[in-house]
Amino acid sequence: MDFYVILGLGPGASAAEIKRAYRRLSRRYHPGVNPGDRQAEAVFERVTQAYATLSDPARRREYDAAGGISSPTAPASAFEFAGFDFSFAARGTEAATFSELFAEVLHPPAQHEGKAELGADLHASVTVTFEESLRGVNRQVVVTRQIPCGACGGAGRVGTPEGRCPHCQATGKLRWARGHMVFSKSCAACGGTGRQRFQRCDVCSANGRLVRSEPIPVRLPAGVRDGARLRIAERGNTGRRGGRSGDLFIDVHVQPHALLRREADHLFLTVPVAVHEAVLGARIDVPTLDGPVKLRIPPGTQAGQQFRVSGHGAPTVSGSRGDLIVEVRLVLPAVADDRSKELMREFGRLNADDVRRDLHL
Repeated sequence: MDFYVILGLGPGASAAEIKRAYRRLSRRYHPGVNPGDRQAEAVFERVTQAYATLSDPARRREYDAAGGISSPTAPASAFEFAGFDFSFAARGTEAATFSELFAEVLHPPAQHEGKAELGADLHASVTVTFEESLRGVNRQVVVTRQIPCGACGGAGRVGTPEGRCPHCQATGKLRWARGHMVFSKSCAACGGTGRQRFQRCDVCSANGRLVRSEPIPVRLPAGVRDGARLRIAERGNTGRRGGRSGDLFIDVHVQPHALLRREADHLFLTVPVAVHEAVLGARIDVPTLDGPVKLRIPPGTQAGQQFRVSGHGAPTVSGSRGDLIVEVRLVLPAVADDRSKELMREFGRLNADDVRRDLHL
């Protein structure tokens, strides 16, 4: 039979036209509107079958590709109209309206029982010293995560000798009523066989996962910065039904250094310099993480002046090093004896330039 002809439509009908045709015909031929009319009931079944096929894009494509030939067998999860039951009065939620009935029969809730689920990501933090952040260090982070259940392999169920399916009472079908109309569908628990092949795993309560705390090794690379976030693939919660495990994200906190300050890949160090060294020039020892290095202070060095020591900064991603930036801080002598005071007065007379001559408001 041609589903398009049954609905009174052409092959190019839109989804909205198919829906309107179904509503119009169902109001006319529904068994509830035509009690005892076998012909109307047969027409309604054909209308319902046509709408169920043409309203589903995938099934419609298969139907059109087959040249308008419908499949002789319905899907295992299809709903079937099983007749009427007037042995009780339908009240409350059982007294469903036609719109509620059609929505449930023709658009059943999506079944997600077999759909893979991605595991959730987890977050942790680790604190390291300034020196460790520059050298790189190994750490262990204890994480409480969901892992696959060993008893059922993450399936949530275990094999069992076949017995009566308790979900359908060994009939292979599930039945329920809406008002006085009775519907049925194949039992998904036993695949319509009426025999139970699996039972829930009691170890994980059918969840497929268990909660465990375990240490995760973490390698912090040389040069890692404060606030960096590291990703360890698939060390988060285990996915369900074959889904990928989530990731573990590690937030890095670097403790400040007493002398060094980091900006990008460069390190900054403030070094005290005596007045006579700044005036006359000197070669001084500057501490670095690789040991002391010699730095030349030229004559006439001013406070706040900076000097660059190449290759003694933080490691970079490419494997090179940043620079060490040395900033001069002048340290004045504590003049207490008369001889030193007289020398300072003499120094002032010989260098009588006004150092504040450019200071104007």
